[in-house]
Amino acid sequence: MKNKFLLAVILFASSNIFAQFSQKPLPYAYNALEPHIDAQTMEIHYSKHHAAYVKNLNDALKGKGAENEKIETLLSNISKYDAAVRNNAGGHYNHELFWSILSPKKTTPSAELTQAINASFKSIEGLKTKLNDAGAKRFGSGWAWLSVDESGKLVVSSTANQDNPLMDIASKKGTPILGIDVWEHAYYLKYQNKRADYLTTIWNVINWDEVSRRFAAAKADK
Repeated sequence: MKNKFLLAVILFASSNIFAQFSQKPLPYAYNALEPHIDAQTMEIHYSKHHAAYVKNLNDALKGKGAENEKIETLLSNISKYDAAVRNNAGGHYNHELFWSILSPKKTTPSAELTQAINASFKSIEGLKTKLNDAGAKRFGSGWAWLSVDESGKLVVSSTANQDNPLMDIASKKGTPILGIDVWEHAYYLKYQNKRADYLTTIWNVINWDEVSRRFAAAKADK
C-alpha cells in the first residue's frame, strides 16, 4: 500500500510539472483514515476524481488569458468563466481543502476557534449538528461548509456540485475553513446510501489543527 501510494504521488507530480495547477501530495497514506474512510475510496477519490478536475481545469483555461491567476482569484470571479472552468476550478479547490482538513491524528479546535464555535453554535456538538444537517439536506451532489463571513462570524452553508463560498455566485459567501464532500463518490463504497452515517463518522478524522489555522488566517484578512 505504501509503495502504491508513493508511486501515485510521483506519477501525478511528474505529469503536472508544467501545468498551471497540480495536486498536492496527500499528507497521509490512502489507508490512514480507516476505518472511518476506507483506502479504496481515498485512492479513487484522490487519484481519479480530483486528478480529473485538475487536468480538466488546466485544459479549460487554455486561451482564456488566466494563465497566472491563483485559484482563489478564479473563484472570486467565476461568473466570468464558462461551466468547465467553474466546475473544475471548484473541484480542484474543494478537494485540496478537503484533504487538508482530514487527519488520522486526534486533534482539538484552538481556544480562539472554540470560542467562535460556541458564540455561533453554542457548542461543538451544535456545530456538528448544523453542518451534518446541511450535508444531509443537500439534494444530489455537493458540499457542506463552515466559513468565516465578511464580519468575521462563523457560518454554515451548503453548495451544489463543486461550487463553494468563495465564488461570486454563491448565495452565502465567505472563506471556507472546513468542507465536507457529500458527493456519492466520497462515501458510497463503504456507506452505500447512508450519507448520515458518513457525516457522523467523518468527525473522527477532522484535522482541527488545520481548521484552526484556516480560521486564524481568515480572521486576519477581515
